[in-house]
Amino acid sequence: MKLCFPLLFSTLAFGYEDTCAPFHEIYKDGTELCELMWQDSFEVVDDEDRGYTMWFFDAENNPNDAMTRLLKGNDTEADQCGLNSRFHKDTPSPEGDGMGECHPWKNNACCDKTTVGSVEQLNGAYGEGFEWNRCGVMSQSCERFFVQEVCFYECEPNAGLYRKFNSTQTEHPEFNEWQMYKMPIKKSYCNAWYDACYNDYFCGGGNFFECGAGYNTKLKEKNAAEEKKGKNLVIGVSVAGGVAALGLLVAGLLICKEKTGKPFFAPNKSEIS
Repeated sequence: MKLCFPLLFSTLAFGYEDTCAPFHEIYKDGTELCELMWQDSFEVVDDEDRGYTMWFFDAENNPNDAMTRLLKGNDTEADQCGLNSRFHKDTPSPEGDGMGECHPWKNNACCDKTTVGSVEQLNGAYGEGFEWNRCGVMSQSCERFFVQEVCFYECEPNAGLYRKFNSTQTEHPEFNEWQMYKMPIKKSYCNAWYDACYNDYFCGGGNFFECGAGYNTKLKEKNAAEEKKGKNLVIGVSVAGGVAALGLLVAGLLICKEKTGKPFFAPNKSEIS
Protein backbone atom coordinates (compact mmCIF):
# COMPACT_ATOMS: atom_id res chain seq x y z
CA MET A 1 0.00 0.00 0.00
CA LYS A 2 2.89 2.39 0.62
CA LEU A 3 3.67 2.47 -3.10
CA CYS A 4 0.16 3.46 -4.12
CA PHE A 5 0.20 6.94 -2.62
CA PRO A 6 3.35 8.29 -4.31
CA LEU A 7 2.11 6.98 -7.66
CA LEU A 8 -1.26 8.59 -7.08
CA PHE A 9 0.21 11.96 -6.16
CA SER A 10 2.62 11.78 -9.09
CA THR A 11 -0.31 11.30 -11.46
CA LEU A 12 -2.15 14.23 -9.91
CA ALA A 13 0.91 16.46 -9.99
CA PHE A 14 1.45 16.05 -13.72
CA GLY A 15 -2.16 15.40 -14.74
CA TYR A 16 -2.50 18.82 -16.38
CA GLU A 17 0.81 18.50 -18.28
CA ASP A 18 -0.60 16.77 -21.34
CA THR A 19 1.98 17.85 -23.95
CA CYS A 20 4.90 15.66 -22.89
CA ALA A 21 7.06 13.92 -25.48
CA PRO A 22 10.57 12.44 -25.66
CA PHE A 23 13.41 14.87 -26.30
CA HIS A 24 14.30 13.15 -29.58
CA GLU A 25 10.77 13.81 -30.88
CA ILE A 26 10.84 17.48 -29.87
CA TYR A 27 14.38 18.38 -30.96
CA LYS A 28 16.24 17.03 -33.98
CA ASP A 29 19.70 17.60 -32.45
CA GLY A 30 21.67 19.42 -29.76
CA THR A 31 21.69 22.68 -31.69
CA GLU A 32 17.91 22.80 -31.81
CA LEU A 33 17.70 21.89 -28.12
CA CYS A 34 19.94 24.78 -26.96
CA GLU A 35 18.49 27.34 -29.35
CA LEU A 36 14.81 26.40 -29.00
CA MET A 37 14.51 25.51 -25.33
CA TRP A 38 15.83 28.88 -24.14
CA GLN A 39 14.22 30.85 -26.95
CA ASP A 40 17.01 32.96 -28.49
CA SER A 41 19.22 33.14 -25.41
CA PHE A 42 21.93 30.96 -26.99
CA GLU A 43 23.46 30.60 -30.40
CA VAL A 44 25.23 27.31 -31.08
CA VAL A 45 28.61 27.62 -32.83
CA ASP A 46 30.51 24.87 -34.66
CA ASP A 47 33.89 26.39 -33.86
CA GLU A 48 34.88 25.07 -30.44
CA ASP A 49 37.33 27.94 -30.06
CA ARG A 50 34.63 30.61 -30.31
CA GLY A 51 31.95 29.41 -27.91
CA TYR A 52 31.22 29.54 -24.19
CA THR A 53 30.57 26.51 -22.05
CA MET A 54 27.93 26.11 -19.34
CA TRP A 55 30.18 24.03 -17.12
CA PHE A 56 33.84 23.70 -16.20
CA PHE A 57 35.85 22.06 -13.44
CA ASP A 58 38.71 24.42 -12.61
CA ALA A 59 37.37 27.06 -10.23
CA GLU A 60 40.72 28.86 -10.45
CA ASN A 61 40.35 29.41 -14.18
CA ASN A 62 36.94 30.14 -15.70
CA PRO A 63 37.39 29.49 -19.46
CA ASN A 64 34.53 31.87 -20.24
CA ASP A 65 36.66 34.85 -19.18
CA ALA A 66 39.18 34.06 -21.92
CA MET A 67 36.35 33.56 -24.41
CA THR A 68 35.00 37.03 -23.66
CA ARG A 69 38.42 38.58 -24.29
CA LEU A 70 38.66 36.69 -27.57
CA LEU A 71 35.18 37.59 -28.83
CA LYS A 72 34.80 41.09 -27.42
CA GLY A 73 38.34 42.35 -27.06
CA ASN A 74 41.02 42.22 -24.39
CA ASP A 75 39.64 45.32 -22.69
CA THR A 76 36.26 43.69 -22.02
CA GLU A 77 35.86 42.41 -18.49
CA ALA A 78 32.75 40.92 -16.91
CA ASP A 79 32.95 42.92 -13.70
CA GLN A 80 29.20 43.56 -13.41
CA CYS A 81 26.29 41.13 -13.02
CA GLY A 82 24.41 42.48 -16.02
CA LEU A 83 21.37 40.21 -15.76
CA ASN A 84 18.79 41.30 -13.24
CA SER A 85 17.70 37.85 -12.17
CA ARG A 86 15.85 37.30 -8.93
CA PHE A 87 19.05 36.09 -7.27
CA HIS A 88 21.81 38.07 -8.98
CA LYS A 89 24.24 40.23 -7.10
CA ASP A 90 25.24 43.64 -8.46
CA THR A 91 28.86 42.63 -8.94
CA PRO A 92 30.57 39.21 -8.97
CA SER A 93 32.43 38.16 -5.86
CA PRO A 94 33.80 34.99 -4.20
CA GLU A 95 31.42 32.61 -2.45
CA GLY A 96 33.91 30.12 -1.04
CA ASP A 97 33.74 26.38 -0.51
CA GLY A 98 30.10 26.40 0.63
CA MET A 99 28.96 26.96 -2.94
CA GLY A 100 27.08 23.66 -3.24
CA GLU A 101 25.80 22.67 -6.67
CA CYS A 102 27.34 25.60 -8.56
CA HIS A 103 30.86 25.03 -7.20
CA PRO A 104 32.80 25.99 -10.40
CA TRP A 105 31.90 29.63 -9.70
CA LYS A 106 32.89 29.65 -6.03
CA ASN A 107 35.77 32.09 -6.64
CA ASN A 108 33.78 34.60 -8.66
CA ALA A 109 30.02 34.44 -8.93
CA CYS A 110 27.00 36.59 -9.67
CA CYS A 111 24.88 34.30 -7.51
CA ASP A 112 24.75 33.88 -3.76
CA LYS A 113 25.56 30.41 -2.44
CA THR A 114 22.39 30.39 -0.32
CA THR A 115 20.24 30.35 -3.48
CA VAL A 116 22.07 27.56 -5.33
CA GLY A 117 22.59 25.03 -2.58
CA SER A 118 20.85 21.95 -3.97
CA VAL A 119 19.20 20.44 -7.03
CA GLU A 120 15.77 20.89 -5.44
CA GLN A 121 16.47 24.56 -4.74
CA LEU A 122 17.59 25.20 -8.31
CA ASN A 123 14.64 23.32 -9.78
CA GLY A 124 12.13 25.36 -7.80
CA ALA A 125 13.95 28.69 -8.09
CA TYR A 126 11.55 30.27 -10.60
CA GLY A 127 8.29 29.11 -9.09
CA GLU A 128 5.61 26.57 -9.87
CA GLY A 129 5.32 25.74 -13.55
CA PHE A 130 8.98 26.43 -14.32
CA GLU A 131 10.52 23.21 -13.01
CA TRP A 132 12.46 21.16 -15.56
CA ASN A 133 10.85 17.86 -14.53
CA ARG A 134 7.22 18.74 -15.26
CA CYS A 135 6.89 15.56 -17.32
CA GLY A 136 8.07 13.33 -14.51
CA VAL A 137 11.36 12.24 -13.00
CA MET A 138 14.33 12.71 -15.35
CA SER A 139 17.36 10.50 -15.65
CA GLN A 140 20.23 11.78 -13.55
CA SER A 141 22.43 12.35 -16.60
CA CYS A 142 19.76 14.53 -18.21
CA GLU A 143 18.95 16.46 -15.06
CA ARG A 144 22.60 17.41 -14.57
CA PHE A 145 22.50 19.53 -17.72
CA PHE A 146 19.53 21.49 -16.38
CA VAL A 147 21.41 22.03 -13.12
CA GLN A 148 24.40 23.28 -15.11
CA GLU A 149 22.27 25.66 -17.17
CA VAL A 150 20.67 27.24 -14.08
CA CYS A 151 24.09 27.59 -12.44
CA PHE A 152 25.45 29.17 -15.61
CA TYR A 153 22.58 31.64 -15.87
CA GLU A 154 22.63 32.57 -12.19
CA CYS A 155 26.36 32.56 -11.52
CA GLU A 156 28.29 33.30 -14.73
CA PRO A 157 29.49 36.94 -14.86
CA ASN A 158 30.00 36.79 -18.65
CA ALA A 159 26.32 36.00 -19.24
CA GLY A 160 25.47 39.61 -18.47
CA LEU A 161 27.37 40.73 -21.58
CA TYR A 162 24.62 39.16 -23.69
CA ARG A 163 21.52 40.92 -22.44
CA LYS A 164 18.66 41.07 -24.95
CA PHE A 165 17.78 44.63 -23.97
CA ASN A 166 19.98 47.44 -22.75
CA SER A 167 19.17 50.46 -20.61
CA THR A 168 18.19 52.56 -23.65
CA GLN A 169 15.40 50.18 -24.67
CA THR A 170 13.06 50.56 -21.71
CA GLU A 171 10.19 51.61 -23.98
CA HIS A 172 10.30 48.35 -25.90
CA PRO A 173 7.05 46.40 -25.29
CA GLU A 174 9.01 43.26 -24.37
CA PHE A 175 11.71 44.99 -22.32
CA ASN A 176 13.13 43.06 -19.37
CA GLU A 177 16.44 42.96 -17.57
CA TRP A 178 16.81 39.23 -17.22
CA GLN A 179 16.75 37.83 -20.76
CA MET A 180 19.89 36.76 -22.62
CA TYR A 181 20.34 36.99 -26.39
CA LYS A 182 22.44 34.79 -28.70
CA MET A 183 25.30 33.99 -26.37
CA PRO A 184 27.61 31.66 -28.35
CA ILE A 185 27.62 28.13 -26.91
CA LYS A 186 29.86 25.24 -27.95
CA LYS A 187 28.07 22.77 -30.19
CA SER A 188 29.77 19.84 -28.45
CA TYR A 189 28.16 20.85 -25.16
CA CYS A 190 24.68 21.01 -26.68
CA ASN A 191 25.17 17.66 -28.42
CA ALA A 192 26.17 16.07 -25.12
CA TRP A 193 23.01 17.52 -23.54
CA TYR A 194 20.87 16.08 -26.34
CA ASP A 195 22.46 12.63 -25.99
CA ALA A 196 21.95 12.63 -22.22
CA CYS A 197 18.24 13.53 -22.52
CA TYR A 198 17.43 11.56 -25.69
CA ASN A 199 14.83 9.31 -24.07
CA ASP A 200 13.71 11.68 -21.31
CA TYR A 201 10.49 13.70 -21.59
CA PHE A 202 9.83 17.41 -21.91
CA CYS A 203 6.71 19.44 -22.56
CA GLY A 204 5.09 21.64 -25.18
CA GLY A 205 6.98 22.43 -28.34
CA GLY A 206 10.24 22.44 -26.43
CA ASN A 207 10.32 26.12 -25.42
CA PHE A 208 10.91 26.32 -21.68
CA PHE A 209 9.08 29.62 -21.24
CA GLU A 210 6.05 28.72 -23.36
CA CYS A 211 5.89 25.39 -21.58
CA GLY A 212 5.76 27.19 -18.24
CA ALA A 213 3.03 29.54 -19.45
CA GLY A 214 1.00 26.59 -20.74
CA TYR A 215 1.46 24.81 -17.44
CA ASN A 216 0.10 27.78 -15.49
CA THR A 217 -2.88 28.12 -17.83
CA LYS A 218 -3.78 24.47 -17.36
CA LEU A 219 -3.20 24.74 -13.62
CA LYS A 220 -5.64 27.67 -13.39
CA GLU A 221 -8.20 25.72 -15.41
CA LYS A 222 -7.71 22.72 -13.14
CA ASN A 223 -8.05 24.81 -9.98
CA ALA A 224 -11.18 26.53 -11.32
CA ALA A 225 -12.72 23.15 -12.15
CA GLU A 226 -11.86 21.80 -8.71
CA GLU A 227 -13.27 24.92 -7.04
CA LYS A 228 -16.53 24.51 -8.96
CA LYS A 229 -16.60 20.83 -8.14
CA GLY A 230 -15.92 21.67 -4.49
CA LYS A 231 -18.84 24.09 -4.38
CA ASN A 232 -21.15 21.51 -5.92
CA LEU A 233 -19.88 18.96 -3.45
CA VAL A 234 -20.56 21.30 -0.54
CA ILE A 235 -24.13 21.82 -1.76
CA GLY A 236 -24.57 18.07 -2.22
CA VAL A 237 -23.14 17.32 1.20
CA SER A 238 -25.32 19.99 2.76
CA VAL A 239 -28.49 18.53 1.25
CA ALA A 240 -27.43 14.99 2.10
CA GLY A 241 -26.50 16.12 5.59
CA GLY A 242 -29.90 17.74 6.05
CA VAL A 243 -31.67 14.59 4.93
CA ALA A 244 -29.46 12.49 7.21
CA ALA A 245 -30.11 14.79 10.16
CA LEU A 246 -33.86 14.60 9.56
CA GLY A 247 -33.59 10.83 9.37
CA LEU A 248 -31.73 10.71 12.67
CA LEU A 249 -34.35 12.97 14.26
CA VAL A 250 -37.20 10.74 13.09
CA ALA A 251 -35.33 7.63 14.18
CA GLY A 252 -34.70 9.13 17.59
CA LEU A 253 -38.38 10.01 17.95
CA LEU A 254 -39.44 6.49 17.00
CA ILE A 255 -37.02 4.98 19.52
CA CYS A 256 -38.25 7.35 22.21
CA LYS A 257 -41.86 6.34 21.52
CA GLU A 258 -40.91 2.67 21.62
CA LYS A 259 -39.27 3.10 25.02
CA THR A 260 -42.31 4.85 26.51
CA GLY A 261 -44.59 2.02 25.37
CA LYS A 262 -46.37 4.14 22.77
CA PRO A 263 -44.84 3.08 19.45
CA PHE A 264 -46.00 4.85 16.31
CA PHE A 265 -46.56 1.55 14.54
CA ALA A 266 -48.24 -0.44 17.31
CA PRO A 267 -50.82 -2.99 16.00
CA ASN A 268 -54.46 -1.95 16.47
CA LYS A 269 -56.93 -3.97 18.52
CA SER A 270 -58.46 -5.73 15.54
CA GLU A 271 -55.04 -6.97 14.48
CA ILE A 272 -54.38 -8.28 18.00
CA SER A 273 -57.66 -10.18 18.13
